[in-house]
Amino acid sequence: MISDLKKNTESKMKKTVASLVESYKTIRAGRANTSLLDNLSVECYGQMTPVNQISSVSAPEARLLTIQPWDANLIPNIEKAILKSDLGITPSNDGKIIRLVIPQLTEERRKDLVKVVGKYAEEGKISVRNIRRDAMEEIKKAEKNKEISEDDKKTYEEDIQELTDKYIKEIDNTVKVKEAELMEI
Repeated sequence: MISDLKKNTESKMKKTVASLVESYKTIRAGRANTSLLDNLSVECYGQMTPVNQISSVSAPEARLLTIQPWDANLIPNIEKAILKSDLGITPSNDGKIIRLVIPQLTEERRKDLVKVVGKYAEEGKISVRNIRRDAMEEIKKAEKNKEISEDDKKTYEEDIQELTDKYIKEIDNTVKVKEAELMEI
């Protein structure tokens, strides 16, 4: 039971870090990256649909994204969704393809994005700590129900704390990498 608890706890912590890394992909660092549009949903035939499910998204140049919808009637909806999003990019189209020119980031915008990265990291750390708290509660329940001894409880709590420290450190490392990427000119 306790070994399953440790495996589940570690699995949840890994997923938290993976989710954090995925959310970092949506923060633009001055380069065109198709994952910038992963969270963008568009009104399509009465339903909100991810833009990458109704069009072909590509990055033909370092500072250019192109969106080629499979139905040209969706171009106004896609443009509207881009303008409403927090991307800070103005779309242009030629009737068939929408072009997004990724502007050079200003120093001020870079610092704002670093703050966003820090906020995501803090949310990730809170999530890891909540996972730890849940695991610790399970260990205490097991001891209370006489399933494990007090010594085993201490050992398991130390193991869970080591996992927590490991994944908090991993989150800190991902933050450093993303901040360096953002501040790179």
